[in-house]
Amino acid sequence: MIEKKRLRHVLGYLVLTTALLGGTLLGADGEGRGPSESATHSDPQAQESARRIFPIRAAFYYAWYPEAWNQRGITPYTRYRPSGGYYNSADGGTRDAHIRALDYAGFDAGIYSWWGRDSEQDARFAGMLARTRATGSPLKWALYYELEGNGPDPSVAEIAADLDHIRSRYTMDPAYLRIDGKAVIFVYADPADGCGMVDRWHQADSPRRDFYVVLKVFDGYLACPGQPDGWHQYAPALRADRQPSFSYSISPGFALTGPQPTRLARDITAFRRAVRDMVASDEPWQLVTTFNEWGENSAVESAQDWSSPSGFGQYLDALHTDGR
Repeated sequence: MIEKKRLRHVLGYLVLTTALLGGTLLGADGEGRGPSESATHSDPQAQESARRIFPIRAAFYYAWYPEAWNQRGITPYTRYRPSGGYYNSADGGTRDAHIRALDYAGFDAGIYSWWGRDSEQDARFAGMLARTRATGSPLKWALYYELEGNGPDPSVAEIAADLDHIRSRYTMDPAYLRIDGKAVIFVYADPADGCGMVDRWHQADSPRRDFYVVLKVFDGYLACPGQPDGWHQYAPALRADRQPSFSYSISPGFALTGPQPTRLARDITAFRRAVRDMVASDEPWQLVTTFNEWGENSAVESAQDWSSPSGFGQYLDALHTDGR
């Protein structure tokens, strides 16, 4: 069964890659797959082939270290001890180790936290794409647009400028995640966001930009007259969250570093059950919150606190075995 999961993972990579570069791939069902990017918008068969990559298993990923190891006067800013030490996200060895860990756990994609054109995360993203290609990993990457949910709402013009920047620098890379020929972008939201956010993203994501937009849910999101390509929840204080027909998210635990009480206790047995439930849901997006958000202590990355003989830790082991 593990090998079947691995085969699906590799086939998904090949479908995405050939859809980007052109050509035809015979899938496991013997049907032709992988038309050129320009064809995916006009060819219904090509669009259906691209949709067959679902479900996609993805993890929220953070490249803000070493800066984030020191916050609010606390160093290191975490309750746990990562097996890789208090690393630097720009280090090639760290990137390679994370890619191996994501592959081992059967992830199809990483959702890379992005804080704007002048951020450290933007400066580091090209390096992660390059290392993913260099290692031969089937993993893909999509950006997580954090500015929508942190600070003043960005204007249509600001979103458009950010999308142009992302499109010009990253989305044609073979390691960037694309669906139906569109580059995928996830968008965070705050509790005050509503249908106005959806409208702003529709206006900013003109046909010329043409992103596959997956917004974070809010109360009443299904009632909005305009709808994005997908919806997701980011709620690490919940063991599992299901947005029917859109996504299923799971968390290993949640506790802000510092004196605040734990909001979701770690329980490997409960997490294994959540993994199995996520897979059984067959929702298009199957999301893990998070790979390495150590400040909120929601990481599934290996730590000395939950190490295992595989070297990848108990939570990635659960995704490797129970997630097949």
